[in-house]
Amino acid sequence: MSTSIWAWYGEAAKMAVGFFWKSGWAFVLGYTISAMIQSFVPKARLTKYMGDPDAKSVGLSTIFGAASSSCSFAALAAARSLMAKGAHFITAVAFMFASTNLVIELGILILIFLGPQYLAAEIVGGLVLIAISSLLIRWTYPSDWIEAAREKAEQEAPEMEDDFDWKERIRSRMGWHMVGKSFVDEWKMVWEEILIGFTVAGFVAVLVPQAFWEALFLTNFQGQLPAWLIAVENALVAPFVAAATFIGSMGNIPLATVLASNGVLFAGIMGFIYSDLMVPPLVAANAKYYGWRVALYIAGIMYVSIVATALILDGAFTLLGIVPEGARQITELTQFKIDYTFWMNVVAVAVVGGHIYLRRQHRRMHEASGGHDHNHGDDGVSVKRVVVYLFIAILLSGLVAFAVTGPAA
Repeated sequence: MSTSIWAWYGEAAKMAVGFFWKSGWAFVLGYTISAMIQSFVPKARLTKYMGDPDAKSVGLSTIFGAASSSCSFAALAAARSLMAKGAHFITAVAFMFASTNLVIELGILILIFLGPQYLAAEIVGGLVLIAISSLLIRWTYPSDWIEAAREKAEQEAPEMEDDFDWKERIRSRMGWHMVGKSFVDEWKMVWEEILIGFTVAGFVAVLVPQAFWEALFLTNFQGQLPAWLIAVENALVAPFVAAATFIGSMGNIPLATVLASNGVLFAGIMGFIYSDLMVPPLVAANAKYYGWRVALYIAGIMYVSIVATALILDGAFTLLGIVPEGARQITELTQFKIDYTFWMNVVAVAVVGGHIYLRRQHRRMHEASGGHDHNHGDDGVSVKRVVVYLFIAILLSGLVAFAVTGPAA
């Protein structure tokens, strides 16, 4: 029996590493594009257009968010800085949703793991999500709470970079040094989330039986209960499942793939993907920025918006006859072989080396000018760091088990 347990343990670790292998090049590509956008798009120039809660400002905030960092914590911190600079609360929330649901790297990951129909749904649904949340906030706007939150943000938020000439920067050596710095800093923010998310997904894929997901999402009642009722239940439950994983935007796509392969309905998958900002650490971060009243208000707006968006997508895709059927096989996604993934990962390693070189050049130039090279905020939460080390130990010991026992039967 112990041999069997070790075999399954090893298989789960191998599955988690397979997720990393399949998506490594996609992360490098996505974050390279993101680093270029962050380095060459003058953010301060956009904030002056985000002070009104009208359609134009929300649209600009959406574009701004899609061109920003996909790290959930960075999205929250940037939204706080925008509010401190005068952005309206509605546009700040639109920015948060866009920066975790409409960024390039997330789209590439969804395309790899879930396919083009889910990517189309993510883009369309992201826009619907922002529209619904904007309307909900407009209808329920707690002005006293928000003004208090704005004052808190103005007192505590760090300064944003001043405006600059993007044409001049893109032609300069310093500008490309900043691309390397942005890339490395982005990875410093997200690698822990990705490690935890992919490891959880690998172990869930192997160790959690399909019957559990069938019971949780009522998929074993298809044909007995109305399809719309099961879709509603899936949309209502999925955000709580996402919150329970404690995984942010980039880490939950493999787990969404596991859910899809276990029969969870389209509405549930989309509700799960959109719920990355509802995990407890992020709610706590919002509470730190704005206070608990506003943090819970944001979480409530998010939940209602996510459920509504998932159901709208499910209804629209059903009406058009384009609901994704089935899911990609996890075992096929996590195979190690000499194919396009191998060669793309080889190129990605070289690109990472280039970014590290540019990052070092940026640091040297900054130190030579007497400045200090500030890193983006890992808030130094010791509990999280302990959890990360635990997951690394779990993954490494699992790989040892796989090497000893071989594939599980």
